[in-house]
Amino acid sequence: MITSVQNAKVKHWNKLKKRKEREASQQFFIEGHHLVQEAFQSDWHVQEVILEEGTDRPDWLHSSATITYVSDNVFKSITDTRTPQGIAAIVGMQKPTWVDFKKILLIDAIQDPGNLGTIIRTADAAGFEGVVLGEGTVDLYNDKVIRATQGSIFHIAIFHNNLLDFVPTLKTEGYQVWASTLEGAVPFHQVAIPEKVALILGNEGSGIEESLVEYSSERVNIPIYGQAESLNVSVAAGVLIYYVANGSR
Repeated sequence: MITSVQNAKVKHWNKLKKRKEREASQQFFIEGHHLVQEAFQSDWHVQEVILEEGTDRPDWLHSSATITYVSDNVFKSITDTRTPQGIAAIVGMQKPTWVDFKKILLIDAIQDPGNLGTIIRTADAAGFEGVVLGEGTVDLYNDKVIRATQGSIFHIAIFHNNLLDFVPTLKTEGYQVWASTLEGAVPFHQVAIPEKVALILGNEGSGIEESLVEYSSERVNIPIYGQAESLNVSVAAGVLIYYVANGSR
């Protein structure tokens, strides 16, 4: 039982709240029953489980798991949620293997953690096989991103790449690259869905970088019938992702 917030482990766990420390250690912190269970049921390496004193060991937590018990004050010091559930974990980062995916999502500098997490969750739900995070995108292992994915971070392949370099490669591999944009675009439902699609979503304020749009095969938009100028990027993502997904079934 760790009872002091000055304990070396506790200090390290708190350092994982910063991107620099996460990248240096190749570890990240998750909390809550659902996220920890999702991590255990995936092929990610859960390095350590942290249980608050008085918290029952979950039935799904197998005997080989490394468990550290901590006092109430220590657990509160390492968690950020208003109502902690008494369980957290340290997970090792991993790099997925690129295979011949059919439906992938490209993220160009989306910066809101909630938006990114929701988009990843939606892509997973719709059966997309991969997500590629471009430069300028919020850190995948930001705690708000992880919570918004609701565990989908552990079930869909997520990569990091320079999209300006990557998109031309995708086109040579037979992908039709769709850019979600307003300028010079056609309504998405008017575009036939090919076998291999890479859908680009852009920054909340400035959209997709223009030089990246120029590389696209199709420019698509979502018609606006009311007075709103645009849709939230995560909502727009849901519409487009499910159109692409349903068209491939």
